[in-house]
Amino acid sequence: MKPFRTVILTAVFASTALPVLGADYSDPTWPCVARKVESLSLGLMWPHPVPEADAITDEALRKDVADLAEALGLRRVELETLRPAVESFAEAHDGDPDALGLVFSRVFDSLSKRRSRIISGIGKFSLSQIALAEQIDSARLEMDTVLQASAPDFDRADVLEEQLDWDQLIYSDRQRSIQYLCETPQIIERRLFAIAQMLQQVAQK
Repeated sequence: MKPFRTVILTAVFASTALPVLGADYSDPTWPCVARKVESLSLGLMWPHPVPEADAITDEALRKDVADLAEALGLRRVELETLRPAVESFAEAHDGDPDALGLVFSRVFDSLSKRRSRIISGIGKFSLSQIALAEQIDSARLEMDTVLQASAPDFDRADVLEEQLDWDQLIYSDRQRSIQYLCETPQIIERRLFAIAQMLQQVAQK
């Protein structure tokens, strides 16, 4: 029975392959297909000079800017549902590009920081997957050694098999979430561009 069991175990592990971690192997901390862009530029999205926030002394304007920016920064809120609030803000402040620029600057700062944290998290996620993949490879090599011995230690093989089952399950479960993680920085970037366009549409030319 032992030789038969050896053949079965060897076949199982030979037929089990890990999913590919990422398309770009030049940066192990970036498993996404899309090119990694560390930071965004406010100037590429907003065509007008933006005044310093500290220069605004009008408390009502400060509050209006903060309220609208907070609403626009909520990614789960559809932008079109916020268009009336944008138009109301523009009407209250005569479509002043400076006021609208302050709104965009505040949203940009908030979402850019969130985007940077997500990119950092993707890097940590990728490194943890690489470490787990190496652990799986190491266990497989030991399994091969155990099974190819003249007197295989089947108790050790059982332990390794259980470890491999769990590690591969964890690896695969994590890997299924990578597409969502990779899409998130792009979703934030697209939202920022859309917010900039919406605010520019109500700015007084």
